[in-house]
Amino acid sequence: MSAGPVPPGPVPPGPVRVAAIDCGTNSLRLLVADVDTGLRRLADVVRRMEIVRLGQGVDATGRLAPDALDRTLHTLAEYADIIHRSGATSVRMVATSATRDAANAAEFSAAVTMILGQPPEVLTGGEEAALSFAGATAELAAGAAGESPLPGPYLVVDIGGGSTEFVLGSAVQPEDGQPKDGGGDGLAACSMDIGCVRMTERHLHDDPPTAAQIGAATADIDAAIAEASAAVRADRARTLVGLAGSVTTVAGIALDLPAYDPEKIHHARITADQVHEVTQNLLSLTVAQRREIGVMHPGRADVIGAGALVLDRIITNLGFAEVITSEHDILDGIAWSLARTR
Repeated sequence: MSAGPVPPGPVPPGPVRVAAIDCGTNSLRLLVADVDTGLRRLADVVRRMEIVRLGQGVDATGRLAPDALDRTLHTLAEYADIIHRSGATSVRMVATSATRDAANAAEFSAAVTMILGQPPEVLTGGEEAALSFAGATAELAAGAAGESPLPGPYLVVDIGGGSTEFVLGSAVQPEDGQPKDGGGDGLAACSMDIGCVRMTERHLHDDPPTAAQIGAATADIDAAIAEASAAVRADRARTLVGLAGSVTTVAGIALDLPAYDPEKIHHARITADQVHEVTQNLLSLTVAQRREIGVMHPGRADVIGAGALVLDRIITNLGFAEVITSEHDILDGIAWSLARTR
């Protein structure tokens, strides 16, 4: 059970059971949770993730591939059954970078509606960032697990398959449930097209990638980070928070875990040197060798080098000494948004 932000608006008596689905470029994730806005608590009932690679080839073709659609919709049907059996009273599915970019997004939306009874919401980068920020930072601001609160403003980076979101803000405010930036005026956010799938498909073609390919990816990533940093005023941040599978996988490797352990990864503090060492090692390995790493999800092995590189370049370019990893992200933000509207 974990603390969460206080949603504004009417507060329902007791917990409500809601279902959140996040459809990204690389993965499809489900959270069924009991949310109590009065006690400011969110308790997991079901939390699942499957690598479906919906965004496979989108950067090159501009379309969602038939095989990718089939994988995604098959998994979504499984999730719909779980939601039905759980008794969740509200459902919200959001779709991010891949469906923003695809020419055949309408086909995907129609199929989702057939399965869930409602279409997915295709988020803008700013909307995605706000939900991720809300899900990621409440515990940090409150001082999780008996620790002192980490100082804000927070820079939250959500490294997805197609894009990376950068969000600068301070803690969620108890009086109104809204995150603030350093000046109290709201979030500063932007989305850059430097996700792990996109960078792999664009640059890292060999197995393992060549030095020239890594150099080209690095230049691409650095240019995007510079643009994002200026847009959100990243120099104001005091704490860097990293979200999504690339970040948590790097953390698990840095912690030398024999298998993926979300409790040990959540709120782990990984130093810049650790991130750099893990990144260099991952980029030197073949995909087959990466799959042998205990914390590695098999479906992430071919793109983790690019995801780690994005994180490494963010830390290096923006001058952070460490990154705080979070297992709570956009899914938790979606769940809170459903409880707020009841």
